[in-house]
Amino acid sequence: MNGGVGSKRGEGALLVGLVVPGDAPSGEPPLSELGRLVETAGAVVLGTTFQKRSRLHPATCVGAGKAEEIGRMAAALACDVVIFDRDLSPAQVRNLERIANRRVVDRSELILDIFAQRARTRQARVQVELAQLEYTRPRLRRLWTHLSRIEGGIGMRGPGEKQIESDRRALRRRIQALRDELSAIERQQGTRAAGRRDYFNVSLVGYTNVGKSTLLSALTGADAFIEDRLFATLDTTTRAWALPGGKRVFLSDTVGFIRGLPHHLVASFHATLAEARDADLLLHVVDASSPDAERQTDTVIEVLEEIGADHVPVLTVLNKVDRLGDRVALAALHPRAGRAVVVSARTGEGIRELESAVLGHMEGSQVEVDVIADPGDGRLLAFLAEKGRILFQDYPSAGEARVRVRLPRKYAEKLRTEGRRVLDAASSSPADPAR
Repeated sequence: MNGGVGSKRGEGALLVGLVVPGDAPSGEPPLSELGRLVETAGAVVLGTTFQKRSRLHPATCVGAGKAEEIGRMAAALACDVVIFDRDLSPAQVRNLERIANRRVVDRSELILDIFAQRARTRQARVQVELAQLEYTRPRLRRLWTHLSRIEGGIGMRGPGEKQIESDRRALRRRIQALRDELSAIERQQGTRAAGRRDYFNVSLVGYTNVGKSTLLSALTGADAFIEDRLFATLDTTTRAWALPGGKRVFLSDTVGFIRGLPHHLVASFHATLAEARDADLLLHVVDASSPDAERQTDTVIEVLEEIGADHVPVLTVLNKVDRLGDRVALAALHPRAGRAVVVSARTGEGIRELESAVLGHMEGSQVEVDVIADPGDGRLLAFLAEKGRILFQDYPSAGEARVRVRLPRKYAEKLRTEGRRVLDAASSSPADPAR
């Protein structure tokens, strides 16, 4: 790519917004979130412009007249980069850059740049690099167009075309190497997660900057990196959480979501987001003080569906209520949120109620069942050992094993839907040699 947004100190940006029919309404002023993203990337907003259209223009996204206006504004502001609040095709970027004579960056490239800046661990850096390369692959011709225009030495035929093919091969090899490394990281994470298998696992999910890290610290007493900025943390943090009655669960804080989260980023962060997909309960943290809370809630639900976590039970946590002068707005959020607990991670309000709600869900989510299986069915026995806690096992008749297991209700139901013989332990009476 052509250098990150904000890679030069104080890099100036012109922001461009575009609304077409079907776009979800926002409770915030236009381009306010994009402005925060730009500041997070280390750039400075010099100006903004906005357009409403009946449809996207295939060549320039905005209309031809608006594209010329953007070019004039970019020149007048002497900005370094023009940033669009939606994704652009490689052809649209190429055309807009020719008109504006400036770098043009779309929303996905901006978010990828922020993730690249904030990646600290090896896992995060690998995930971000993979997403960036997947994003770059169809844009290689754009990169060579820049080189040709700026340096004037390489065209689109002959050596230039050969170089593009060479770069594509190198890109494919690097992408495969990164995928292999991520697979190894996932296997390592699976080994570490095995130690938490007998415990109830809870994951914090939510829009970026809704206070998840602050809530993690308030609930567990553990230190967590906290910053009032978009995407303050990219890595999953897991801490033990002591609930009333001596119960103990594991609480994980995952990377924040955002509208238009690049698909390549979601795919490459598969290992990180697996914490949410494999959790027993999700705490969906909502910034109750945000004017855009409803749209942010919808975005989180969409991302959970994309990563395959929409089957996990959800308890909504309406956070930052200390910032609300008037709490009437909470009434509008409650119906959308379903089950919800009102808290302030900063002041501690509602923390006890949240603990009680999680404890109640925990106690009601596991069942004790007897599974009738073939003693040679190693796959089933391994599943029971992995997903639950085997209490005892006996053999009431030849060729039949009865396994009493305590496991989350969702897995008992899964076995039933697969046609397995699953009996409620209360109605079944095998002799228990351990009792």
